[in-house]
Order: sequence, then C-alpha cells, then structure tokens
Amino acid sequence: MDVTTIIEPLNDAQRQAVTAPSGALLILAGAGSGKTRVLVHRIAWQIEVEGLSPQSILAVTFTNKAAREMRSRIETLLNVSAHSMWIGTFHGLAHRLLRRHATEAGLPDTFQIMDTADQLRLIKRVLSALNYDEAKWPAKQVLWHINAQKDEGIRARHTAETGDIYQRTMLKFYRAYEDLCERSGLVDFAELLLRVHELWRDNPAILAHYQQRFQQVHVDEFQDTNTIQYAWLRLLTQDANNLFVVGDDDQSIYGWRGAKIENIYAFQRHYPDHQVIKLEQNYRSSGNILTAANKIIAHNSGRMGKELWTQSGIGEPILLYVAFNEQDEAHFVIERIRAWADKGGARNSIAILYRSNAQSRQFEERLMQAAIPYRVYGGLRFFDRAEIKTTLAYLRLLANRHDDASFERIINTPTRGIGAKALDDIRTLAREQNSSLWSAAIALLQSGQQAARAANALNGFLLLIKQLGDQTAPLALCEKVKIVIEKTGLIAFYEKDKDNKGEEKVENLEELVNAAKHFETASLPDGEENLTELDRFLSHAALESGDMQADAFEDCVQLMTLHSAKGLEFKLVFLVGLEEGLFPSQQSVDDIARLEEERRLCYVGITRAMEQLYLTYSESRQLYGRESYPRPSRFLREIPADTIQEVRMRAQVQRPVASVNIPAKPALLASINQFKTGQKVRHEKFGVGVILQTEGEGKHERVQVKFPEGIKWLMLSYAKLEAV
Repeated sequence: MDVTTIIEPLNDAQRQAVTAPSGALLILAGAGSGKTRVLVHRIAWQIEVEGLSPQSILAVTFTNKAAREMRSRIETLLNVSAHSMWIGTFHGLAHRLLRRHATEAGLPDTFQIMDTADQLRLIKRVLSALNYDEAKWPAKQVLWHINAQKDEGIRARHTAETGDIYQRTMLKFYRAYEDLCERSGLVDFAELLLRVHELWRDNPAILAHYQQRFQQVHVDEFQDTNTIQYAWLRLLTQDANNLFVVGDDDQSIYGWRGAKIENIYAFQRHYPDHQVIKLEQNYRSSGNILTAANKIIAHNSGRMGKELWTQSGIGEPILLYVAFNEQDEAHFVIERIRAWADKGGARNSIAILYRSNAQSRQFEERLMQAAIPYRVYGGLRFFDRAEIKTTLAYLRLLANRHDDASFERIINTPTRGIGAKALDDIRTLAREQNSSLWSAAIALLQSGQQAARAANALNGFLLLIKQLGDQTAPLALCEKVKIVIEKTGLIAFYEKDKDNKGEEKVENLEELVNAAKHFETASLPDGEENLTELDRFLSHAALESGDMQADAFEDCVQLMTLHSAKGLEFKLVFLVGLEEGLFPSQQSVDDIARLEEERRLCYVGITRAMEQLYLTYSESRQLYGRESYPRPSRFLREIPADTIQEVRMRAQVQRPVASVNIPAKPALLASINQFKTGQKVRHEKFGVGVILQTEGEGKHERVQVKFPEGIKWLMLSYAKLEAV
C-alpha cells in the first residue's frame, strides 16, 4: 500500500510517534489527542514499511471494546484480517498463553476462569469452611486483599506470619482459597496475570521463545498498569528496547484498584535510552474547556507536563450553577437537558458525571418524572446477568464436575428440594475428604445417611447433570446450550419470576443460544486448538464479564461516575457535586497523593466535554443520611475566572437563609493569594508543611496546611508564612 495513506492523516507529533525508529518509546498522549490512531498507524507502519510480520506484534489494551476497535481499524487501514494478531487485554492475552502452556504453568488443561461474582462466592465458602463470621470478616474485603496480593506478585507461601491478627487471618484465608482453586481447576482474573509472570520467570526457554516472537510490544493506557502487569512487560522486553507505551500521567485515576502511576517514571529508569513524544493537540474539546483542564491539573506536582491546545476556537464559556440543595441541582440539570433536546440535540450526547454512585438517585427520579429516557452506565453486561450466569454454571459443571462454584450456584436452581442442611452436609464431607462438592455429594448418597426425600432430590440433581453430559456430548455448542436451558427447567423457572422481568430473562436465555451459534462460526484463536468448543465459549464468557465498560446504543441520557467516564466523550456534560468532602472526597483531603488523584479525576471529567460543560455544587446536601453545608470544591477556585460564567434558573427558588453558603463570585473561582495548593511553606512555630487548600480574599484569606504535627488553618494576614 502507499505509505502516505498511513501518515497523511496525522499531525506532526503523531507522525513523529508513528515513524520513530524502534526502541523504547513513551507517548505522552493528552485527553482527546488521538492515541488510538497513533497506536493503529504505528502498527500499520511497522508491518508495511518496516516489514514486520503481523504475528510478531503484541498490542495490549485494557478493555475488550478497545481491543476490538484496534483490530477493526488495523483491518480497515491495511485491508487484511487481523484476527490472528496478538491484540487484546492483559487478561485475554494471558488466557491465550496459559491455554498453550497449561501444563508448564501448573494448571489442568480444562481450567476455568472465574468472574468476580464467582470468586466472591468461593471466598464465602472458604469463610464458612473455616468457621469465620462474615459479618466480622466481609467476603469482599477478603477478595480485595487476595487480589491486591496477587497484583503485587505475592503468593500466600511468600508471606511470613506476623503477630498482626488481621494479616495472620487474611493469610489463612488466602491459603485456603488457593487450595480450593487448585482442587477445582479454577483461576480468577488476577491469577491469569500472576500465572503468566511465573510461567515466563520459571521457564527460560518459553520466555526466550516469546521474546524472539514479539519483536514489537505496544501498550495502551500505560498509566493504568499495576505491579504485576509492568513486571510482565519487563520480563518480555527486558533490555530489547522494543516497548512502545502510550499513556497520560494526568489521567491516572485507578490507584484505588492497584494502578501505579509510578510505572511511567519507572519506564524511564528501566529504559534509559527511551524517547518521550508528547501529543498535546486536542481534537475533542473547545478552548475554554481545555484552559480549565490545564489550569486545574497544573496544581499537581511531579507531572511530566504538557499543555492541551486546540484549533477549534475558544467555544462557549463553562457554566456554573450554585444550587441550594441536591433537589434543586437535579431540577436545574433536567431543565437544561430539556432545552438541549428541544433544540434538536441527541440525548445520547449528554452525560451527567458524579463522584459517588449515591448521587445518581436524585437525577434518576427527576428524569423518570420528566419521561426522559436514561441509562446508568456500567450496568450489568450480558454475561453478568443472573440468568445467564446460572445457565453458564450448568455448562461449566458439564465441562468440569469439580467446579465447586458452579455446583453451589445451580444445585437448587431451579428449586428441587435440596435444602441448606443437605448442602452443609456436602460441604462438611468435602472438607473432611479434601474433595470437590461433586465427589462429596456422591459419597454422601452412598453412605445412606440422608433422609429419603433429601437423598432423592440430590440423586435427581446428579442424574440430571450426568444425563445432560451424555446427551449433549456429541452436539454442536448452540445445541448444547439449547438443551441445557430446556432440560433444566430454567425457562419455566424464570417465567414465574416475581420481579416482572421474567419475559426479559427468557429472552436473554434465547439470546445466549444465539451467542453460542455466533461463537461456533468464529475463527479459532491461536493457542486454543486443543480445547473443546464448550471450554472456549466458557472462557470467552468469563473474560467478557470482566470487561467493566458497556456500550450504549439507544438515544438516552448517560449517567455515570467519573471513573466510568474515562475514554468517553459527550457534546454536553454536567459535572455535578463539586463540593469539599464529596469531590474531592473526604478521605483524600488530608493525603496529598490521594488529593492529586482526585484532581486528575476532575481533569478527566472536564475533558469528556466537547462543546458545553456545566459545573454544579449545592449549598446544602443530604447524602448517606446526613445533612451537610459544604464549601465549594477547591477545584472550582483553580479554574480561571474568565473561562466561567455563573447561571441562574429562570424561576429562582426562594432559598432558606440557613442553607445559604458562600455565594459564587469570580474571586471564589480564582484565588488571588500568593500561595498555591501543593506548595511547601514554613511557619516559625509549626515548621515546614504543605498547603492543602486556600479560601477567602483580602484580610480574610486563609490557607489549610498539613504540618508534621497535624493540619492547621492559618490566616495569611497573621501567619507570616514563607515559601520553601
């Protein structure tokens, strides 16, 4: 193909990134700067110009949606099939590798992947088996601890017992959980990555094979990698200098789930001959929106630094609405949505962004009252729905009788008279025999210890699974799924559903048959040649359920948390609840690192807007059952006053005197003092501290400073602070 086709659509910085000589490259890609285009055109350049084989390129993304988009765009650009290329998520690629090397990785060939819900169910079983009260040791907390350990590359056997009862107990849970997974042939998402790292670390010949095979490694959203993911990349590339990473330190917002912004800085140490290329031209937002984003993020320290700019002009001013409570805030937003729709604006081009899920209720109620369709983004994906997971559990038990998580899910669904006591007896025997629940159920029946009614019900279940296995063994995948749905009684069970969603659930079961039929026609992925079609389909379903973002097709307003909004864009954005203690969150105000992540989250939220951005805060708010009178968020004061304009409702609501807080003024939005958030200062009594926030003006101006002995509010006219 003509080389100009690859580079002609690119700007100068993008072209520099795409055509750069092979080596260690860090592409610092600002919001809306075309990073996906750069990745796609870089791969095309390496194939067409540098002559690399498509199979010698590895490209890692963070969502299945992003991987599909990258593959599709490569196919369109090069007019070739990209199906066999190694493009996927960390988890998807790790699964592909483990299927090829299950034995060397210490896994059975038929290992199954658990999604988060199944993992939680297994952990609850561990707690029950060890006789721990879940009220005191929440299963979700145990799940978080185990996943966090794996994300750091730490096995239970690597951890020494300490005198700390919490750590000692968590270690006990971790060991028991690992034993149960090993016995059941199950792996969780974190295990996929850890197991591949161990496979390469402990098998030099296998590592050398993949180091030689993958001549170029590309990583999207590099700032979101965690410890084990970066260690994974380091093993694969080592000193080959063939790593091309695209990321943005200003959009690192997932520290709470293990992402390490430090990996961007570690990259520069580990690859000393690296090159940094900045993508700063923004193709999404207007000038005012970008100015606000640039000024806010500039308050963070230790940035690599970049300045977003656009050729699209200044655009509309950012609009600020000061509500007197959360109902008034929701009322204002819905009125502005009406006005947008009345002018012909599409509803799916509107997003309401908030810091906490709890904030969505007021907006949902108002939207329903106004008969405006909406969608809460990040809702249950198809493979996460209860009826689908139950059907898949039947299929998983057909594939592997020792899958305890699936056994527990379906033993009494639909109800068949197997009570809690019978299940407890099975669990107890499994624990005593160190066996699977399936084996324990058979042994319990053979012992003759159960009452006739309970024994008949249990025998009926075991016989059902055996008959299903025999009947479906020679059939195609979609026929397997269809027979399982019919013979298990799931359709009749869901038709009687009491939540008025029975018809929808039955339709979802029918759609599962369609999904299986479509899967039959899909090309066979490399590394899965020895798997049955059923095993491949079950792995596909598990990996899809782990992809937290979902697509939206209907014309409706989008509601979502700021964390969910990353990677998306909307013509009209409402960023609501900009109040101290809510955004930034209360947990972050005393912690500089967490506060800076909150500021990055604000930066992400602002840069979702393409044409119009509204910012709102309330002078009083009831949230989590408490009434509060918050101060406006410090982030508002960091926005230049000349980019923002306060707006009021046409019919102004009379505000109770007690609820009125500081009125919005330009002085509120742009602090005029000499000190800035994050700056180090010295006080003659308290020593050196860091400014957390500033407020007020003139002689009333004061700063909040974190000193070694605690946090202090100081009036600038008296404190005599000096900059360090």
